[in-house]
Amino acid sequence: MDKLSLKKKRFERRRVRVKKKVRQNRDQLRLCISRSNKNFYVQIIDDLKSHTLVAISSLSKEFPELKNRGNIEAAKALGKILAEKALAKGIKKVVFDRNGNLYHGKIKAFADAARENGLEF
Repeated sequence: MDKLSLKKKRFERRRVRVKKKVRQNRDQLRLCISRSNKNFYVQIIDDLKSHTLVAISSLSKEFPELKNRGNIEAAKALGKILAEKALAKGIKKVVFDRNGNLYHGKIKAFADAARENGLEF
């Protein structure tokens, strides 16, 4: 097997493991994060109603102008903005769905910034 297929298999294994834990808390709202090399996309989803309550990405207009929208600084800014929008809608507690990404670097920076600004997960 080549490196790419092994990497995809590890990612899918992590993703299934994370989704299994998230599904156990279906009554709570889900904070789902996905990322590419250049951008972040974050949503707070109500799985019971299949409805997105808050969504923001690094491509949004309310996101500050940073030179690089896919680095740790951008993740911190996105975490702060998302927490403020969620608190404005009365959302305080969520389940963190990191979507198979490692809890490291950009993902960790985003989560820490969201926690610092009032979200609980």
